[in-house]
Amino acid sequence: MELFFNPFDNLVCILLGISFTVWFTLLLVFIIVPAIFGVSFGIRRLYMKTLLKIFEVNAAIVLHLTSIIAREPTSLEEEIKEIRRSGSNKDLDAAPEFEMSDIFYFARRGVESIMDDEVTKRFSAEELESWNLLTRSNYNFHYISLRLTVLWGLGLLIRYGFLLPLRVTLAFTGVGLLVFLTSVVGLLPNGRMKNFLSEKVHLMCYRICVRALTAIITYHDSENKPKNGGICVANHTSPIDVIILASDGCYAMVGQIHGGLMGVIQRSMVKACPHVWFERSEVKDRHLVAKRLSDHVEDKSKLPILIFPEGTCINNTSVMMFKKGSFEIGATVYPVAIKYDPRFGDAFWNSSKFGMVNYLLRMMSSWAIVCSVWYLPPMSREEGEDAVQFANRVKAAIARQGGLVDLLWDGGLKRGKVKDTFKEEQQKLYSKMLVGTQEDRSRS
Repeated sequence: MELFFNPFDNLVCILLGISFTVWFTLLLVFIIVPAIFGVSFGIRRLYMKTLLKIFEVNAAIVLHLTSIIAREPTSLEEEIKEIRRSGSNKDLDAAPEFEMSDIFYFARRGVESIMDDEVTKRFSAEELESWNLLTRSNYNFHYISLRLTVLWGLGLLIRYGFLLPLRVTLAFTGVGLLVFLTSVVGLLPNGRMKNFLSEKVHLMCYRICVRALTAIITYHDSENKPKNGGICVANHTSPIDVIILASDGCYAMVGQIHGGLMGVIQRSMVKACPHVWFERSEVKDRHLVAKRLSDHVEDKSKLPILIFPEGTCINNTSVMMFKKGSFEIGATVYPVAIKYDPRFGDAFWNSSKFGMVNYLLRMMSSWAIVCSVWYLPPMSREEGEDAVQFANRVKAAIARQGGLVDLLWDGGLKRGKVKDTFKEEQQKLYSKMLVGTQEDRSRS
């Protein structure tokens, strides 16, 4: 039986073939090849500067419109008078007396104080000074002006129609190459050649993944970059912190063994490089974990270990308590401060609200990921200093360099309750204020 093809179908196939050829040629020439050699054409920097100019215009429009509808700050007396005016028929100029409606003011202020504590707000998205044309940061701004609506619509078309497909393609390319090439390198015998190829493969693949996020990273003080046999510790905002750091240098990762796609990536990576993966049953064994880490850092030929001592993601505004485990080993610590620019996209991963796939799609549909990385001078444990004091000293240095708030609270409060020790400490301070110390009582 003869088959007849519609000439229009042939034309569509030819056009699709040409489109895919052009698409992948552009990816190869402008993204993948530069990633291999670690060079940049400056396109992302130009894109960032263009976005900043658009944000400036947008901020001027929002400021003009919101200044019309914004409520002016008022005093306690004015707010209570407003409440009384809306709920009472009494003469407001009469002698002041207590009214039940006054309670609403104090109740509201009390709830505001509870909600705006220094811990809870570290686990939600960072507030922006001006709108960045993303509905996820403010859902209502694109309705208040036709000009803003047009800007928002164009941005939506660019982000989802062009940037998202490009970034997804790059992400699959980077991850696919990482799995394939590390598996191939893993077949080589241990030696200098294997280590050299492993580092080049990791750097190339991570740089492709960085471009999948349109990440624009500024590295400072590269002379302080972590060296073999040391431990690199950094503040933790997002899972992409790993990609941000690993695109500028190779590290040995530490973590729990996973299943699925993550497990495939872990198994392929460990063939080419001695990463430190733990079984689920081993993670809670502190002595075993410390022993594995100590054995790694004692071998000066192995890559520095990358650790995030907070143990959870914080929203790019502060640094919370560092777990002391990585500071008990006695190795040289290389602190690194990471600070994201939230105007282009919120890098914070709220794991209690978004799954990993949902989070990555939000990252790839943002304008860009812009951040600064500071390599701080190496630090060692001083004589007479315990692990907790050393951890706090490193944390303070990272917070100071990154312009972050240094908090003593445990990031575990993201999912757990306040430890009894914290409550008891506050109770003791209050008791001391009321009763006084033993010396004060003996004097009296």
